Amino acid sequence: MKAVVRTNFDDSVSAYDAYERQTGRFTALARLLAAEMAARADGPFAAVLDAGAGTGVSTRVFADRTQRTVALDISREMLRELESAPRVAADFDHLPFVDDTFDGVAFTASLFLVPDPAVAAREAARVLRPEGVVGAVAPLGWVDADGEDVFATLERESRSPVGADEVEAALDDAFTVTAGTWRFATTAADVRRFHAIPAMAARLYPNLAAEERVAKAEELLADLEGTVEQRWRWIVGVAE
Repeated sequence: MKAVVRTNFDDSVSAYDAYERQTGRFTALARLLAAEMAARADGPFAAVLDAGAGTGVSTRVFADRTQRTVALDISREMLRELESAPRVAADFDHLPFVDDTFDGVAFTASLFLVPDPAVAAREAARVLRPEGVVGAVAPLGWVDADGEDVFATLERESRSPVGADEVEAALDDAFTVTAGTWRFATTAADVRRFHAIPAMAARLYPNLAAEERVAKAEELLADLEGTVEQRWRWIVGVAE
């Protein structure tokens, strides 16, 4: 699964950046997560690990608030887009850092992509200093004006490899956590843009090649119209 995730994101750089330029969604998520993490810290962060940094959108947010931010991602192609911070190509299950290295570990829209978030949570706890803070964001989907899942009447469900509840449970086992939901008004066009990212189109058609899955996602969502609400679960935990 890790190799599949790596390939999916290697293929997604340009579409990922196009979606972010249009919506600013990942920047908004990182800013909100950074604020929640800071509110639970016992002082300013000296060092933060941005786990699942992608092209560096979230890294830049944390770098503005931290003395040192390290960007980690499984996709080297994604990391090549970032030149303003230290970069490490690795996965969450085997973080290449010694114990007690960071004050914060942030999984901005990334922890739901791993096979076993509990392993990643334990690794985050290991590299955090005592009373360090972990944060994660996981998608809950899109709903229409009546509160109905926009995919309910379609032939496919847009589903993460791991659900938000499983992400929260994994962090709850390793940390003392607080969680909530963020809601963003968005458009049908932006739902299509989200699924035009090959790694995100894999939520719908995981067994198809990148170009084919994007084309199928575009066809599936062609008739979606209007304004919808996108929801994300956030979880912040404090290490003992």
